[in-house]
Amino acid sequence: MSRRSIYAEGFNHKNPIPAACRIGPMLYSGSIQGTEPATGAYGASLERQCELMFDHVRRIVEAGGGTLDHIAKMTVWMRDRSQRAALNAVWLQAFPDAQNRPARHTMQADLDGDKLIECDFVAVIG
Repeated sequence: MSRRSIYAEGFNHKNPIPAACRIGPMLYSGSIQGTEPATGAYGASLERQCELMFDHVRRIVEAGGGTLDHIAKMTVWMRDRSQRAALNAVWLQAFPDAQNRPARHTMQADLDGDKLIECDFVAVIG
């Protein structure tokens, strides 16, 4: 099996790394933040960063050949974990069926700059 770098329009890292990597049916993302696609600036609020982050997640998993339904697990880091309501609102839009949601682990982290939230995911495709 060969490794394939995945890039998604509107999302990139400042370092020379892809948005995700696919080997066989496994797709692993790198760190995904709530940035505006056109400018790379962080969203002005936690709610906006959550929306932008999930938009990037969707585009990245699709660029890797899957959909949100293929995500098995997400890990989320938040500056203030007590504000999970903003995350949960977008989570429920992305995964409305309680019987068909990925696992999630949310942790508090000392995030740099204006970053309020970030995530990564693992998907199994095909």
